Amino acid sequence: MTHYFTDNWENVQNFQARPDDILIATYPKAGTTWVSYILDLLYFGQTSPERQTSIPIIDRVPFLEKTILPVVYVACNAKDNVVSYFHFDRMTQIQPEPGDWSSYLHRFMEGKMVFGSWYDHVNGWWKKKQTYSKIHYMFFEDMVEDTGREIDKLCCFLGLSPSAEEKKQITGRVQFDNMKKNDMTNQSTNPILDFKISPFMRKGKVGDWKNHFTVAQNEEFDEDYKKKMKDLSLQFRTVI
Repeated sequence: MTHYFTDNWENVQNFQARPDDILIATYPKAGTTWVSYILDLLYFGQTSPERQTSIPIIDRVPFLEKTILPVVYVACNAKDNVVSYFHFDRMTQIQPEPGDWSSYLHRFMEGKMVFGSWYDHVNGWWKKKQTYSKIHYMFFEDMVEDTGREIDKLCCFLGLSPSAEEKKQITGRVQFDNMKKNDMTNQSTNPILDFKISPFMRKGKVGDWKNHFTVAQNEEFDEDYKKKMKDLSLQFRTVI
């Protein structure tokens, strides 16, 4: 983790969750902003200035065991996730320089990333889901495929009952092109991001990895992936 988190780790250790809190957990660049905005619209009808999102490693959420806290976990397939993370690291000023794409991809495979290994993260929360009933595990690919369907599932998990008209409005507002133009979600005023290098909201599609991976990189990645993803019940789609 960067020092922006570790310098305040005592606050994390001492954090007391409220009964009505919801924890949003993702690996970086897996759909955090998207799901956060959906929840804001469901609960507040707008983006809440008090909203806080989190990207915790599974064994570093000390308050999770102290209360039955609902967790919304969002996962994105590894190939699109690493591409998105690469472009984010290119534009952010608070994380290490990403270097070239090839070396970055190998660091991702080795888990030498800020916030650690993608494999440990998605597998850790998937395993936690088996014993902690209040985890709703979402997939970025499913959200792209049918946003309304996934909002329905999220509402069911949280016990929310928006009207058909409310759901229609929310589904429209959280479409990628609309969020990209929304200053509340596109991070356009964030001083730590250099938009001359890359937009914060870049493509929002499944399969962009094909524009970055060489044939050799894809073969090497697939081989490594098979060794690390041994739980066959956790399946990701790299195309839809």
